[in-house]
Amino acid sequence: MSSKPVHVVGGGLAGSEAAWQLVQAGIPVVLHEMRPVRGTEAHQTDRMAELVCSNSFRSDDAEYNAVGLLHEEMRRCNSLILHSGDAAKLPAGGALAVDRDIFAGNVTDALEAHPLVTIERGEVAGLPPEDWDSVILATGPLTSPDLAEAVRGLTGEDSLAFFDAIAPIVHKESIDFTRAWFQSRYDKIGPGGTGKDYINCPFEKDEYLAFIQALLDGEKTEFKDWEKDTPYFEGCLPIEVMASRGIDTLRFGPMKPVGLTDPNSNRRPYAVLQLRQDNALGTLYNLVGFQTKMKYAEQIRVFRMIPGLENAEFARLGGLHRNTFLNSPKLLDGELRLKAMPRLRFAGQVTGVEGYVESAAIGLLAGRFAAAERLGGAMTPPPPTTALGALLGHITGGADAETFQPMNVNFGLFPEPDQDSDPKKRIRGRERKKLYSARALADLDAWLGAARLAAE
Repeated sequence: MSSKPVHVVGGGLAGSEAAWQLVQAGIPVVLHEMRPVRGTEAHQTDRMAELVCSNSFRSDDAEYNAVGLLHEEMRRCNSLILHSGDAAKLPAGGALAVDRDIFAGNVTDALEAHPLVTIERGEVAGLPPEDWDSVILATGPLTSPDLAEAVRGLTGEDSLAFFDAIAPIVHKESIDFTRAWFQSRYDKIGPGGTGKDYINCPFEKDEYLAFIQALLDGEKTEFKDWEKDTPYFEGCLPIEVMASRGIDTLRFGPMKPVGLTDPNSNRRPYAVLQLRQDNALGTLYNLVGFQTKMKYAEQIRVFRMIPGLENAEFARLGGLHRNTFLNSPKLLDGELRLKAMPRLRFAGQVTGVEGYVESAAIGLLAGRFAAAERLGGAMTPPPPTTALGALLGHITGGADAETFQPMNVNFGLFPEPDQDSDPKKRIRGRERKKLYSARALADLDAWLGAARLAAE
């Protein structure tokens, strides 16, 4: 065991996962988390790995979905985040949704109980001290201004930024079930689910049109001067921004009615709002896809126009915060080290990956890279045919540095699978995704096996 610690700055999903991977390799860790000494615009507690935007890790389908495949790869890598998520899962169709409080508690308890983890509360302002020879910066999209400015000065590269929005949460008891009903899309049964995992609020055409107009007319949060040119991330647009793109944008997006039948009319609604369980007690539900930058009073007025939510009581209203991320293809090497100062590694959403799972995945890799380095060796990166390898490759050189934007894991990042040269015999659609996944898991197992042999 190496006695010199690795310093991990940031106790979010990426930092927590990085710390866990390090201690599993016998490397002591000092985990720095500035909360509660200094808060953020989005967090509400001082717990590690607090979820602030959604309680869903998205699809858990490891055969046909890239993020579900990433779940499985991380489980095979002994991921603390996935282990804690599985222990806190809620019914959510084919998705892995978790009780936020139980999940964050699981992660915090595991780290606090580990003898090789020291947790220090307080902000790391500016660059870490020079005697910290191995540092993982997992400060997330809400990196403190002093640290962000120090990195900007070190690299000579302006960090990029976008806005991320938070969806509201309502008390279940305030929902009118004479209008709303339980049903998963296509009655799909997922982890711990029943096929009736979502609450659905149906819209007639006139109700939908009036709701869209209210979204467009509602008073919005004003941006500061320095925020006005910051682009949104396309995968997490505020609901009113989507509405401004066309009258049917929401009906073909988060409010699509396909796979659902209103039991009151025995037909498919014109549009539907879905709510997903947010806690283990089943007392709180979040409005799926309803991130917003409307002012609080407007949110209450407009969202009570939703059929079934006329008397809704909100446990949390939506919000908007600025996310900061690096131009990673230009600034980071293949082991997530800052080229301008290799003692610093970056992990999580600040590297330009989007999503809880992707952020934790980069933390997992950063932790393993740092552990191998501390032990005097080097780690072979995961194969590019795996979800972990494809994501790593994208942010460390696969993406164009001139147009780099945050990216979720998807099969478009993977190398093409070997197939018959005859186009007519090529595998397509769902079976093609299954081919990607089977290859990825086989290659991951071989990579993990080789790593174990090298360590022996």
